[in-house]
Amino acid sequence: MAKLWAGRFQKETDLVVNDFNSSILFDCRLYKEDITGSIAHATMLGKQGIIEEHEAEKIVEGLKGILEDIEAGKVEFSLDYEDIHMNIEQLLTERIGDTGKRLHTGRSRNDQVALDMRLYVKKEIAEIIGLTLGFMKALCDKAKENLDTVMPGYTHLQRAQPTTFAHYMMAYANMLKRDVMRLEDCLERMDDMPLGSGALASTTYPIDRDFVREQLGFARLTDNSLDGVSDRDYCVELCADLSILMMHLSRLSEEIISWCSWEFKFVELDDAYSTGSSIMPQKKNPDVCELIRGKTGRVYGSLQTMLTVLKGLPLAYNKDMQEDKEAVFDAIDTVKQCLEVFTPMFSTMTLLKKNMRKAASKGFINATDCADYLTKKGVPFRDAYKTVGRLVNECIKADETLETLTLKDFGAISKVFGPDVYEALDLNTCVKERKAIGGPAPGEVMRQINKIEAFIASEEGE
Repeated sequence: MAKLWAGRFQKETDLVVNDFNSSILFDCRLYKEDITGSIAHATMLGKQGIIEEHEAEKIVEGLKGILEDIEAGKVEFSLDYEDIHMNIEQLLTERIGDTGKRLHTGRSRNDQVALDMRLYVKKEIAEIIGLTLGFMKALCDKAKENLDTVMPGYTHLQRAQPTTFAHYMMAYANMLKRDVMRLEDCLERMDDMPLGSGALASTTYPIDRDFVREQLGFARLTDNSLDGVSDRDYCVELCADLSILMMHLSRLSEEIISWCSWEFKFVELDDAYSTGSSIMPQKKNPDVCELIRGKTGRVYGSLQTMLTVLKGLPLAYNKDMQEDKEAVFDAIDTVKQCLEVFTPMFSTMTLLKKNMRKAASKGFINATDCADYLTKKGVPFRDAYKTVGRLVNECIKADETLETLTLKDFGAISKVFGPDVYEALDLNTCVKERKAIGGPAPGEVMRQINKIEAFIASEEGE
């Protein structure tokens, strides 16, 4: 099969090189973007008189027919044509004759693939944002149901202070909000249309790039043709943003994995989102969370691939840049798959509230509140801190908690303690009194939920 560049070469490409060079097995997913870009390009060629209007119309109709047939499963791409661009151009020429050969006038595969990738990434970012917002809704719904569900908060994996499940989930909701904003920033920065850059130095044809930009819905034109064909910054940025998003999903996955264990038993996953063991009949494994935690490294790998591929490339296009596709495609696919399964798994998860409350009653997580009690009665905080430290030490020796100490026990350490200390140490009080902006008090967490829900609504309304 003759290559497009056959006029320069005296030998056929070696079959091993042919297979090595080919990208059709993975860039075939760009068929819609490639056809969309070609339709806009052909329309512009006709409008500008670069080709005859009737030829442009014939090309456009041919491309629309190819798109319909691809989506109907009637087209099988050929390995003889190394990429999606050559496959579609060959199909077009077979269907409409030599007129199809006029489609590539005034463009290169370099700016063609740059366009296709931008169109594809724009579409996928919008889908990932939608999936992330859906997960944020699930977090908000679960939080509203658990404003008063007291649980221990941790530092260094040690029980630290009382909080609520709602407060805990809104921490993740805020992380995901920033993920959405990062993706939107990436989308805004990459919204430049590169077609018309040519191979690297644009073209001598009187093309109308701005017309094509409008047809394809880009905000701006790329401002330099060298940059237009060789820029993959947005792919790096996307992989970085997706890596951060996966980091957040992985952190929550790790929490849920721990909470499912008998050592915590704070939550139970629905049977539909759990797996069992081939040998241990009692097991119920959080495999979904474990896979998300594992797949995070896979997305990190895509980021590292992009950075490594680009770090030593001179301008303009180099074949190395073909490696951007599998890395970006895999990162996108992985993130979408994780979000699609995480949301229903989380929504169907059962909270074991009594176990959470029981865990919160141990570990002296109200010790800070005890110190605050003394401080509010005039004791300097550092003195109060030491006093409560002594109380905790006595409790450990006697296998008691702060709540089970008698007023006499309190008085033996400090005469400032009064009967009202028990109300101050009650876990519900400890949570409800933390009313500072960002705290776990139910009313304050509801404010946080409302703010996240308003953000979601504004995003979906755009």
